[in-house]
Parts: sequence; C-alpha cells; structure tokens
Amino acid sequence: MLLNEASNEDDESDCYHCLGVIKYNLGQYDEAIEFYQKSLDIKEKTLPPNHPSLAASYNNIGMVYDEMGEYLKALSSYERSLEIQKIALPPNHPDLAGSYNNIGLVYYNMGEYSKALSSLERSLEIQKIALPPNHPDLAGSYNNVGMVYGNMGEYSKALSSYERSLEIQKIALPPNHPSLASSYNNFGMVYYNMGEYSKALSSFERSFEIREIALPQNHPDLATSDNNIGSVYNKMGEYSKALSSFERSLEIQKIALTPNHPDLAASYNNIGVVYDKMGEYSKALQYYEKAQDIWKKSLPSNHPNIVLVKRNIENVKKKM
Repeated sequence: MLLNEASNEDDESDCYHCLGVIKYNLGQYDEAIEFYQKSLDIKEKTLPPNHPSLAASYNNIGMVYDEMGEYLKALSSYERSLEIQKIALPPNHPDLAGSYNNIGLVYYNMGEYSKALSSLERSLEIQKIALPPNHPDLAGSYNNVGMVYGNMGEYSKALSSYERSLEIQKIALPPNHPSLASSYNNFGMVYYNMGEYSKALSSFERSFEIREIALPQNHPDLATSDNNIGSVYNKMGEYSKALSSFERSLEIQKIALTPNHPDLAASYNNIGVVYDKMGEYSKALQYYEKAQDIWKKSLPSNHPNIVLVKRNIENVKKKM
C-alpha cells in the first residue's frame, strides 16, 4: 500500500496551528488568533469547503475570542464551525455537541439565557446518545444547563442539574479535579441567590480548597472563588472580609485576564459596592466607573451588568 505524504501547505498549516495552541496556552491571545487564522487560510485553499478540519479551525478561533471576552466574534466563529459540522458529520457526532455547548456558553456570558438554554440542551441530547452514561462531558453539560437555570431564577431546576453533574463527576473524576470545584462553586451560586448564605459560603470554600490544590497560583478560577466568597461576606455584612476577598480576586485577574475582560469589571463593581456600604462614596464611584468603562467595551449595550453599574453610579452620586 502506498503512503500518502502531506503537502508542504499541510505541514505549514499544522505548524501555524501548533503555534496557535502554544500562544493560547500562554494566554497570548492576539498572537494565538494570528496563527490560527494563518492555519485556516491555508486549509481554505487546500481542503474542500466543508472539511471537518475547517470546523476545528473556526472552533479554535472562537475559543480564543471567548477567552478574551469578545463574545460576538466568538459566536460568529463557533456558528461557522457548526455549519460545517452539520454537513460533514453524522447528526449525533460528539463534535456537534461541543459546538452547541460552546455557542450556549457564549450566549450565557452575553446574558441571553433562553438562547443559551436551547443550545446547551441540544448539546446534552446529543451527548446522551453518543457517550457512556458516566462520561465527564455529560457532567459538564448538566453543569452548564444548571448555570443557565440558576441565572433564570429557576433554582430547583438548577440544583437538580448540578446534583446530576456532581454524581457523574464523583464516579468519573479524581477527588481534587477542577471540575468538582466548579460544581461546588455552582451549588454555592444557587444557595447565594436563594439567600442561604451559610450553605453558599460552605460550597464556595469547598470549591476554593480544591482549586488551591489543582490549579496554578494565578488561575482565573481562583479569582472567581475569591470573588464569590467576598460576595457572601458582603451579604452577611462582614465588609472587611468581603473587601479582602474582592481585592485578592482583582489582583489575580489583573495578571490572568486581558485588560477589558468582563470579569475584571465585575471585581471593580463589587469593590465599589463594599466601599459604598462602608460610606466611602468617592472610592465607590472610582471603582464603579472603572467597571462601567470595561463593560461598555466588552458587553452588549443592553446587558444587565451595564444597567446595574449605571444604577450604582447614579445612586452613589446622590449620596456624595
């Protein structure tokens, strides 16, 4: 049998792809997009228009934009990937589930929860057919569906989805796996929104314990844990503890995230809230305005967070 040798163009495309992966893992997102795009340009010249490898390239570009908080660009890339996959792959292929999942998470981050739920449930339907019953990806899908229900205020549905996710994770994953930390974090979010602050704090602290073991020192998920613990302390009226947690979160985010990432704005807003409650209104206004500046650059104009911070600014100005 004769071996098929790769063309020079294929080798060059693979090289650019590998460089993109390296830059993505280093958090050098602008350069990652540049290399992924070069890889895609070569593939578009050498492959049929609906080749699965093209879908993979669009998916990779979408992942980078996602990490940068550029959700509209991410959505465009993910949707192009899905269009190709629908033509090139069987209807219940796991890669289709991955694309629906990615699209759903972008809609979630944009605050469009009904669209997010539709995509994430489609992903889960495919995975139930394509994967074994205790596969970790199923746990991830139940977790993502739970996140959307939680943000829609349907807390019993959210808890049910999270419990199903955690059951699978306990079977499929080692005890300090980061996905377990995410599950405990999400339980904490539901309890927080239900006003059950002691349960929320317990869940957030369990999540943080796992993340401290499993993740690098300045990983964004550690910032998320600090932020959520701070939010509980804020609700409990323990403002010095809240401020300490929010400031730790912000310091990590300044290292780990791009300058206009929406999560940075959330930290600035939360620090503003604490200063507001402590009666330090000029400091509160300073942090609110930083949050507003970032969210205006990174989120749609009708996003709930932009409405929130505008209201915070109006209220604190009345107190000054």
